[in-house]
Amino acid sequence: MNKPLPLAQWLGCSRPAQHIVAFDGAALWTQAELINDVQRIYGWLKSQPGERWALCFDNGYLFITALLATLHAGKTPVIPGHSREAQLREQQTHFYGVLSDTPLELTCPVINPQNLEYAEVAPFAAIPGDAGVVLFTSGSTGEPAQIFKTVRALDEEIVWIAALWGKSVAGCRVVGSVSHQHLYGFTFRVMLPMALGLANDARMIHFPEQLVAHCASPLLFISSPAFLKRLDASLTAPNFKMVLSAAGKLDDDSAQNAQAWLRTPVSEIYGTTETGVLAWRQHNEASPEWQPFPAVHFTPNEEGWQVESPLIYQGRLPLDDILEFTPQGRFRLSGRRDRIVKIEEKRISLSEIERRLLALPGIEDAAVVPVTRGNRVALGAVVVTTGQHSDKRRWREALRAWLEPIAIPRYWRIVEHIPLNSQSKRAWAQLQELFDETR
Repeated sequence: MNKPLPLAQWLGCSRPAQHIVAFDGAALWTQAELINDVQRIYGWLKSQPGERWALCFDNGYLFITALLATLHAGKTPVIPGHSREAQLREQQTHFYGVLSDTPLELTCPVINPQNLEYAEVAPFAAIPGDAGVVLFTSGSTGEPAQIFKTVRALDEEIVWIAALWGKSVAGCRVVGSVSHQHLYGFTFRVMLPMALGLANDARMIHFPEQLVAHCASPLLFISSPAFLKRLDASLTAPNFKMVLSAAGKLDDDSAQNAQAWLRTPVSEIYGTTETGVLAWRQHNEASPEWQPFPAVHFTPNEEGWQVESPLIYQGRLPLDDILEFTPQGRFRLSGRRDRIVKIEEKRISLSEIERRLLALPGIEDAAVVPVTRGNRVALGAVVVTTGQHSDKRRWREALRAWLEPIAIPRYWRIVEHIPLNSQSKRAWAQLQELFDETR
């Protein structure tokens, strides 16, 4: 197993010109094409004044070309994680312009790299030692928080992953049902295949029918519990060498059902955008415990646990998850302390939704809670209205400009005031009871 190639060497390495970097169906992109495509963006970007450029790409290969061009040009890639115009307008203070394969109407420069003309330029400049990328995650206040990840930390993370699974995934094609524009997908659909020289699917898989079309090579499948629960056992499974899941906890029943179709146990990654990977486990038994990566250390604090890791920009961070450790140093997850919930493996800020609701005409106060019906979790909104306003349909439509569909409340309750407890804080138990199915 070759040593993982650091990001700064992806373009200057000795890989053959015909080495396959990425594919989309029958279409292939080679190492030679990667260098040419990066050169075209790099040549243009070097002459631009802005220091920060947002990358908003559906196509994973185009994302890689823009990422490399931006870093080699001495700029900072900003990865908002979406291509929603309304939210990008709010975030425009964080970047000078946008590189995207999606038409966007913004007041800043928006460039589709495919429309740039090739120009002969000098060899690529070295990526600065302090270079990094900016990602966004939901903050505790509801405002999207910027997370800076150094290239050095991104490379180190791949060294850890390759030490654990590098031999297992050698020769695989990498396919994924998660977006490369969030850290989990970025790590395993961009960093890992590029570092190990694995061909990477430029297209995200949305349905099991797309997955079964991949029959050419053993597959490394990067997925999530939400997708694994939707696998269709009536379809013929391709050849999976390894399956990874993250972005939410995979329950035992779903893991067993998935393994029966995949014909390989599912491995899971635990981590956050702020921390990178922290631990892993494999579902070859019921309720497996999490095993921390060797350089990750958990220590108790007043509110729970904090974690120390070389991958964390600040060195250490408190965790919102509740951990229960075994004497052997492994642990189980026992819930969360914050107002971030995960629905269908999407990290949803309840505070952010409340902030959006309060900005709508007719809503005076609002509280949002998760509502469980059967085996499904959705969101419930408790709102105080001004006058007779109670147009739920119009509220839902207005929220679509800011929120993903899964973050738009499904259940609504109109009240005269938000219930408070004896400490004058919101009575969350009472709010939850408003959505009791017996009411």
